[in-house]
Amino acid sequence: MVQTRKHKIALRRNTSGLLLLLAFGTVPAASAQTLVQLFEAARTTDATYQGARAQYEANLAKADQSRALILPSANLTAGASRNTYDSTTPPVEGPYTALTASVGATQPLYRPGNWAGYEQGLKLADIAKAQLLVAEQDLVIRVAQAYFDVLAAQDTLAFVQAQKAAVAEQLASARRNFEVGTATITDTREAQARHDLVMAQEIAAANDLRVKKLALDTVVSRTDARPTPLAQPVPLPALTGDAETWVQQAEGHPVVQQARIGVDVARLETEKARAGHKPTVDLQASYGINRYPQGYPSNSLAFGTRQNQGSLGVQVTVPLFAGYSVQNRVRETLSLEEKASADLEAARRTVVQNTRTAYFGVVSGKGQVEALQAAEASSQSALDANKLGYQVGVRINIDVLNAQSQLYQTKRDLAQARYNVLLGELRLRQASGGLRAEDLQGIEALLLR
Repeated sequence: MVQTRKHKIALRRNTSGLLLLLAFGTVPAASAQTLVQLFEAARTTDATYQGARAQYEANLAKADQSRALILPSANLTAGASRNTYDSTTPPVEGPYTALTASVGATQPLYRPGNWAGYEQGLKLADIAKAQLLVAEQDLVIRVAQAYFDVLAAQDTLAFVQAQKAAVAEQLASARRNFEVGTATITDTREAQARHDLVMAQEIAAANDLRVKKLALDTVVSRTDARPTPLAQPVPLPALTGDAETWVQQAEGHPVVQQARIGVDVARLETEKARAGHKPTVDLQASYGINRYPQGYPSNSLAFGTRQNQGSLGVQVTVPLFAGYSVQNRVRETLSLEEKASADLEAARRTVVQNTRTAYFGVVSGKGQVEALQAAEASSQSALDANKLGYQVGVRINIDVLNAQSQLYQTKRDLAQARYNVLLGELRLRQASGGLRAEDLQGIEALLLR
């Protein structure tokens, strides 16, 4: 009987240890995917990113349209008509057929508004590139967030299950001690209450893991994504530079770039408005053919007459008065230019604030990891001391249960803090505008092989 109980206790301990190994990632899951693999899957299938890429292609096409403003335009016109001729002088009146065809081309020589529009198109292409980069950075964060959320949920479930096994062991011990008369019924009831509480926590943790997996599956467009856990121990990378160094890098943030280019676009729009006062010069050329198969009812045009006519010239247009529309348009664009400058300053301030916030968040996270590592060691020592004290009678069962709860809570907090630091470094790079898909390789090196 004693050997059977010892065997059960050892089995519980082994099960608890296995759960902890799974939580810490020392037992690799079958068919697990790495962070880079899941990101590549998301980049080709994520609806939000694909929509951003389609918008990028549309913006490039729209920017190319502005090139037409400085290129020549040509038109071909053809027609056939049946006409009547009525004259008071000979020849005889009657119907006749006319066939016409002409081709014309115009090349702008001096159109300031068109050149400003062309330069705007080039700027809009740069804005499109910055917008796509923002979308890619957002995808990196979304995939990493969902990835670490699943790992954290797995850790939480594993720690809760390990705690349940430990509480079950403590409950069995309390029952045995009560049976032999060395403990009161209070110890048993306290252990039973703690066991029931952990059971409820396990249900909640299992559901949370299910929800987090669904979120990851949605981002990467898979039905059963299995993220590879971190190797243990986790050597968190050192944070390079101080807050001001990261703030200086933030000047190249794609959001700031968009706002800066927006100022240039607004200035070009003012140039377009002012061009309404300026003359325009166009080179025009045309060539036309007129044919009359049955002749034209005139002495000068015989049967089957054909006329060819060509022209080449320069047309100058000078605007004189347009009801003050140009002046009001200039006032409007100047106001929009001021707004674009204000938007640029607001974007800079927001990026600087977000960068500093992200930097100090990483620094704080690293400090929390170090503190929780010390707390984990202290909690383990406290649990061992309480177990020994319980065996010799100087501690009660609730002391052991509380020490167990504190230890596993500390383990969960430590695991979450590590994930927060890794994700925080990605967010710091995003806040400073330097986040790239290649930055995931650094986290890839920390995963279980």
